[in-house]
Amino acid sequence: MTAILGISAFYHDSAAALIVDGEIIAAAQEERFTRVKQDASFPSLAIEYCLREAGLSADEIDYAGFYEKPFLKFERLLETTLAFAPFGFRAFLNTIPNWLQTKLHLPRIIKRELQGKYQKRIVFCEHHESHTASAFFPSPFEEAAILTVDGVGEWATAAYGVGQGNRIKIQSELHYPHSPGLLYSAFTYYCGFRVNSGEYKLMGLAPYGEPRFADLIREKLVDIKADGSIRLDLSYFNFCHGLTMTSTRFHRLVGGPPRQPETEITQQHKDLAASIQVVLEEILLRMVQHVHMETQQTRLCMAGGVALNCVANGRILREGPFDEVWIQPAAGDAGGALGVAQLIWHQLLNQPRITHTTDQQRGSFLGPRFGDAAIQQFLDQQQITYHCLSDDQQLCSEVARLLAEEKVVGWFQGRMEFGPRALGGRSIVADPRSAQMQSMLNQKIKYRESFRPFAPAVLRERVTDYFDFPERCESPYMLQLAQVQPQVNIPAVTHVDGSSRLQTIDAERHGLFYQLISEFEKLTGVPLLINTSFNVRGEPPVCTPQDAWHCFMSTGLDVLVLEHFVVMKSEQSAEQMQAARKQPVGVTID
Repeated sequence: MTAILGISAFYHDSAAALIVDGEIIAAAQEERFTRVKQDASFPSLAIEYCLREAGLSADEIDYAGFYEKPFLKFERLLETTLAFAPFGFRAFLNTIPNWLQTKLHLPRIIKRELQGKYQKRIVFCEHHESHTASAFFPSPFEEAAILTVDGVGEWATAAYGVGQGNRIKIQSELHYPHSPGLLYSAFTYYCGFRVNSGEYKLMGLAPYGEPRFADLIREKLVDIKADGSIRLDLSYFNFCHGLTMTSTRFHRLVGGPPRQPETEITQQHKDLAASIQVVLEEILLRMVQHVHMETQQTRLCMAGGVALNCVANGRILREGPFDEVWIQPAAGDAGGALGVAQLIWHQLLNQPRITHTTDQQRGSFLGPRFGDAAIQQFLDQQQITYHCLSDDQQLCSEVARLLAEEKVVGWFQGRMEFGPRALGGRSIVADPRSAQMQSMLNQKIKYRESFRPFAPAVLRERVTDYFDFPERCESPYMLQLAQVQPQVNIPAVTHVDGSSRLQTIDAERHGLFYQLISEFEKLTGVPLLINTSFNVRGEPPVCTPQDAWHCFMSTGLDVLVLEHFVVMKSEQSAEQMQAARKQPVGVTID
């Protein structure tokens, strides 16, 4: 038996992953355990969970890997500081203590966090190698082209190559500071959202605007080459040597200072969002065309934070040259933990790789699970009123009935998802037919911006009846965009431009969630539900029954389903309701 632990940490979205003899046993982000959104600290709790899931102790780990090379990253920091001296010295002083205390001493820190039980060498691979491995090795393809795009790793900001069997080979890279991810993040910052977490908000805002700044962006900010590589005019940006993303020259160009969080979103911000979204899509489409031409592959695998832009992914699928596209569901830095573990198994140890008709990630349900006994014990200890429906058919039929009555349900089933999307394990679900549901969910349950759209989870075999989506394709990880068919009326999941961020549901991967939607279809004729993450703004998705109960009682949710237990808000005691009102709700500005 060979056990391999992969780790990502200290930048954002720390995570751990464990594979045993090539099989993915567990993977989780640290934020789910600490309840600190996008926690960057060492993933001690995530590692503890992974080992517990595998029934192993730290001294039984054969290899540990870290998802990037800190010394190479530190080299970039030093060279960038020197290149922009004397500017940037303040930013350098802000970062150097952290590097000297932690990031340059990772072997020692990793062994210490594993209680000294792991004394073997640590494998370090480059950031985009981890992304590339996470994109290809879990995919269903025997061979494929690979494209990774993000903000920046050590030096690389994008890379492409080929995966064949148990090997990957990177053929070319784009290097810092010329980065599609940092370009998009600069507009995220300017529009008042948090970098590294607010990019999806910018994407959701884009359909409300017109891309009237797109030509200005192409003319002044970025030179887009035929192969999709870019050159930024750095005089408009501040990320190389400052503590912000954009410069005063950028602000003068677009007509004023950056928007402050929680202030009004103007039409100009909407137009800027639309403009940079169009430009990003152009960059990515040129990239995939070039990658196809250079690799001559018919399938594409993607990872890196930019691969979470489902609007661009939809265009790549529709307009790009590849027949099939598979995107790592944990495409950001968290997925690097899985990537480095699989890189060690296949590339370093030369172990064979067996492909599956779907993929090796099992729906990305790789986190903790809680059985009925543990949940019942929790409910009884808290003196919570509940109903136990031990039969799956009865459970799904009853919850479908409540959904058809426009009740909003917290759905807590099986293993927690790995990655940023709710996929049916830790989800809030609701009726997509209701015209009021989108605004109600945003305002009374999620406590977030009113423009934010919701995704539909639709039965795989019915997807083309409701969406303009290739019949040969699937989107199990909610990473593709599709237009709603014109004759269909599902207002709660139809964005202002007529699109939806689509999740396809199949019985093999989604089990009880598939059964729930099937029961809802029997009642309503509609084979889909709203599916959004089980959390409120400022908090990560729930992990434990305690997290789910707190979120349920602190929001406007009507029903909580914990495995086979159904909890109705209306049946809880006055004492429970009063105690819940005293609990803080996660509305941290983000």
